[in-house]
Amino acid sequence: MVVGPLARVLLQGAVMGISILARALPAAYGKALQNARKGGIDAATAGADGVASSAGGMFAKNRIKRDEAMMVLNLVEDKGGKVVQAEIVQKQFDKYFAANSVEQGGSFYLQSKIYRAKELLDEYIKEKRLEEKEANEKQQTTQEKQ
Repeated sequence: MVVGPLARVLLQGAVMGISILARALPAAYGKALQNARKGGIDAATAGADGVASSAGGMFAKNRIKRDEAMMVLNLVEDKGGKVVQAEIVQKQFDKYFAANSVEQGGSFYLQSKIYRAKELLDEYIKEKRLEEKEANEKQQTTQEKQ
């Protein structure tokens, strides 16, 4: 029977292919996790399938830190920890965004950095105002109970 030896060869090829994949996939997954950790993802933020969750990671939007955003817009935070005012952020944004306009020979990269810095600081200011509002409401309710 010719089918017997041919089937045996095909089966051996399939088994060899599966064994190669069985060794290669875990090694590739380990390398992917190692690269992800270098990029800022750890196993906790990666989902069960290895894809980063919405909390952060490789597929999430890369964000700059608040102090970097302050440096990009040339702002200094007060010693008292006061929140930077939105008007000052907008003024600095307009100044630097216009100065780095591509039409005037500026850099698109710098413009995007300036935009992301403003975006982050606006969000930070909004969060701080919300926290202050909640703290004031909480303080008022405790005063009313007394």
